[in-house]
Amino acid sequence: MIAVPQAAIDLAKRFEGFHRVPKNDPGRAHPYVCPAGYWTIGYGHLCDPKHPPISEGEGEAYLARDLATALEATLRFCPVLATEPEGRLAAIVDFTFNLGAGRLQTSTLRRRANQRDWAAASTELRRWVYGGGRVLPGLVARREAEAAWLLLNSQSKNM
Repeated sequence: MIAVPQAAIDLAKRFEGFHRVPKNDPGRAHPYVCPAGYWTIGYGHLCDPKHPPISEGEGEAYLARDLATALEATLRFCPVLATEPEGRLAAIVDFTFNLGAGRLQTSTLRRRANQRDWAAASTELRRWVYGGGRVLPGLVARREAEAAWLLLNSQSKNM
């Protein structure tokens, strides 16, 4: 069994953050509506608006489970990633965690990854920057970071 790459954990934590809302309860996270319009808690865990507040440790536990689910889906839809450098796997796991397995399953990104066309896959990643019908700067930055992992590994293989 392949473990969730540390780079995927780092990407998710970097771009999701542990949202401590409201500010008068700084040790815990409360449900909030993310920029794409979904109720979320902790590190991007989808939840019910009435979800009780959670600690950072609980947020990390949710994140670990969510990333394990994303890893399983990523390997199911892009089996070539099992033999690629860990950074490539991390990039696509983060994409799957962020947007869901259904989006990966039906995407051109999936096809490009399975063809091992990493330049085209990085271009496809950069197309997924919309939330709530508009370009979100946070998604632009996230997709650039994921694309960099794909291309970094491409360059290191050519060296």
